[in-house]
Amino acid sequence: MDRIQRLAAANAVVVFSQSGCCMCHVVKRLFCDLGVGPTVYELDELSWGADLAKALIRLMGSSQPVPAVFVGGKLLGGLDHVMAAHISGKLVPQLKQAGALWL
Repeated sequence: MDRIQRLAAANAVVVFSQSGCCMCHVVKRLFCDLGVGPTVYELDELSWGADLAKALIRLMGSSQPVPAVFVGGKLLGGLDHVMAAHISGKLVPQLKQAGALWL
């Protein structure tokens, strides 16, 4: 958990992902389309990715650890939470507050 918090706090937007996950692709694409370059950790490409996945399962309270999105060092959630924030108009202000967007 400490490693996740350190990684999440180091950048404005952090996405824990797996390279072949379509939901992860959607989240990363959304941020890119918004002009945000998230820091992405592909769990399947990291030697310690399995440990992170176990911690993310506990943190997210889900059997699906990815995508796990952090904005401003705080857990936003998975794809459903990110899309809900985007559709409701709350995502862009969060990104601005975290310093990921300037306009």
